[in-house]
Amino acid sequence: MSEAMEITTFQLVKGKTIKDFIAANVDVDAWLKKQPGFILRRICEGKDGWVIDMLLWKSARDGQRAAAGIMTELSGSPVHAAIDQSTVDWTIQPCRHRLS
Repeated sequence: MSEAMEITTFQLVKGKTIKDFIAANVDVDAWLKKQPGFILRRICEGKDGWVIDMLLWKSARDGQRAAAGIMTELSGSPVHAAIDQSTVDWTIQPCRHRLS
């Protein structure tokens, strides 16, 4: 199995809501759909306000390439201003088990 799961957790900047964050992702979502190896994306918000942004890729290499692209190709995206950058925790790991 070569799929990889990318999970990023963070808090939003003060005054931003999850609806604001999702609206700020319009350009990111369109860009992700065009990325090689992209399978799916889910955004969740816990009761504690932490956001979980999860992406499934065909491989860890695909996810790592896209992560670098978000910071360069989409450096002007409004999504970056919605995230409290000091709270970001990011990882991408190969999947070891799958149940559909």
